[in-house]
Amino acid sequence: MNQSNPHFGTPGRSLPAEDERVIDLSSLFGIAWRGKWLLLVATLVAFFLGAFYVYRIAVPLYTAKAVVMLENREAQVLDLDSVMAGLGTDSTTIYSEVEVLRSRNLLGKVVNALNLIEDPEFNSALREPSLRSKLSTRLGNLIGEDQDQAKTVAGNAVIEASEARRTQDRLINTLLSKSQIRNMPQSLVFEIAVTTQSPEKSATIADAIARFYIQDQLDAKFEATEQATAWLTNRVSELQGELESAESRVKAFNSSTDLVSEDALAALDRQIKDLRDRIQSTLLTRDEIRLRLERLNAAETPTEKAAAVPARMQLSQLLDQIGTPEGARAFDQRFQQILTQARQELQRAETQLEALQESETTLSAQFERQSSDLIELQQLSREAEASRLLYEYFLSRLKETAAQQGVQQADSRILSQAQIPINPSEPRKSFILAISGIFGLLIGTAGLLLFEARNNTFRTAREIEVETQYQVMGQIPVLPARRRRDAIAYLAERPTSVSAEAIRNLRTSLLLSDVDHPPQVTMVTSSYPGDGKTTVSLALAQNLSGMGKRVLLIEGDIRRRIFSQYLGAEQTRGLVSVIAGEAEFSDVVMPEQPPIGSDVLIGEKTAINAADLFASTRFATFIAAMRQQYDHIVIDTPPALVVPDARVLAQNCDSVLFVVKWNRTPRPHVAEALRMFESVNAPVSGIVLNQINPRGMRRYGQYGYGAYSSYGYARKYYNN
Repeated sequence: MNQSNPHFGTPGRSLPAEDERVIDLSSLFGIAWRGKWLLLVATLVAFFLGAFYVYRIAVPLYTAKAVVMLENREAQVLDLDSVMAGLGTDSTTIYSEVEVLRSRNLLGKVVNALNLIEDPEFNSALREPSLRSKLSTRLGNLIGEDQDQAKTVAGNAVIEASEARRTQDRLINTLLSKSQIRNMPQSLVFEIAVTTQSPEKSATIADAIARFYIQDQLDAKFEATEQATAWLTNRVSELQGELESAESRVKAFNSSTDLVSEDALAALDRQIKDLRDRIQSTLLTRDEIRLRLERLNAAETPTEKAAAVPARMQLSQLLDQIGTPEGARAFDQRFQQILTQARQELQRAETQLEALQESETTLSAQFERQSSDLIELQQLSREAEASRLLYEYFLSRLKETAAQQGVQQADSRILSQAQIPINPSEPRKSFILAISGIFGLLIGTAGLLLFEARNNTFRTAREIEVETQYQVMGQIPVLPARRRRDAIAYLAERPTSVSAEAIRNLRTSLLLSDVDHPPQVTMVTSSYPGDGKTTVSLALAQNLSGMGKRVLLIEGDIRRRIFSQYLGAEQTRGLVSVIAGEAEFSDVVMPEQPPIGSDVLIGEKTAINAADLFASTRFATFIAAMRQQYDHIVIDTPPALVVPDARVLAQNCDSVLFVVKWNRTPRPHVAEALRMFESVNAPVSGIVLNQINPRGMRRYGQYGYGAYSSYGYARKYYNN
């Protein structure tokens, strides 16, 4: 509460702030409804633009489709293995074939076959150049004029070849952009769609792509078969030479060596084994003879000699006769015979052993030589046989491949040729028109939302209360008057009009804002000029006077002084003279001025600063004196953001009414003005939403706090 005035009304704090996170759907629908004509116009404009494009600008395009199926069943004319096997049916093969259909080589064949270089749709060089192209060409010619003069014949040839290549690439790119290849789901069928400006051309190109695709498969197989035949021919010739060479080596080897067989070699081997057995036996015999000879030579006595001689030699029988000279001589003679015989046997054994070993050596050498010859012969024979088998295989494969050249089949076949389309596929008129309308609606909605988002004014009492936290005491519609004087006259002449009822609502809210201490001195202010605070002050004074109360209306805006325009009075002395003591109040007051019906104290021009004047003790004394004479005092004050007069005047008032012009006063200005009053401990008592357009108010979907707002429902109660 204002400390200088115990009767100053409490500030009209009202509703809590709304949660900004909550999306108010009703507000969004209200925005759309208010801007329905804008949305309709935007939708219609976009729709007509789309129609203009569809029917006037867009070139009709026709799509023809050819269908090709990948064959997974091959007719076997010959039961031979193909050089190039048929294609599989897995996803990798299908995707690969799609890329083959889109390949630049295949499309290049179509371009050349159909001579698309002469078609302006594909060759942009044949079209009428645009203004931009003409300017670019002329500028390029000016820049490159000196370079063109220096070009040689060889350089021109290179440039022409490069230009031809670029032209071919552009044609292929254009055809690629106008073609669409796709695999039908869960099938081996490919759809070739071509879109051009001519239905016949689309069908021709689609069929050509399918035809060249089939031909490309045949060419690939024929080329592979032809290459295989050529390679096999060369290989067969090489293998024939190798076979002849191998057979020649076998013959030459046979002629240069003795005939050798495995049976003869086995017999020789057996003979060598027999020799080795005999050598072993001879060795044993020789060793036995040598041992006996050594025993014989070692024997000295007759007994030893008889023991050294085998029993079969009958030497022991002569031992008994050794006692006689004839017996001794016979014994010695027999022993010498036995010794000589042993020596002869040893010599024969050694001779026989030597002969056997020599034979064994000879036969072993012969065996080794013949074995080596046999191995070499077998190796040469195997090489000749391998060359013969390889030669026969490749010769057979060559004959099979040569037989396949005339029976090659493509891996695909044309399932359906392209039909000449009757209706254009593009532009899709219905779709474009629908999209245009939707796009226009979206643009209009976006513009409307942007406009609403950028709105910086107040349109409803609810907005004011939520944002400022001050109560709205009155909502006053626009008064149907062109002149300021006619506005007050209208209220007097139409006491039951919507506007008059709005003033009564304001009066009631003001008087009931503090039932125990109703405000006696009320000031009316605003943020900036033009918000209608003066009209509200006059209308409030008029309404209070109509209650039979004594009311004084003071023109506190002495800098502007416009009361005379409302009252049509020519008086020049007023408030300043009374405060300065230069005139009596009774001499300058204008009693019961029509059509207001209350006393009026106008302002007057002064050299004293208005804020200093209102802050003086004389002004406070003057207001205190007027409280004794009048039931209500209404003071029209200057705008709060322009001069400080209103904040100074508020120190001597019981209530402050702050006027906000509907859909005009900026929100930051209102907030700043309210903050300024709070800074001087004189918060406003309530806010008046002024100059409301009732029709516009209803467009915003708000039927708030004024009687006028529901005029459509209760117009019988009003007389406008």
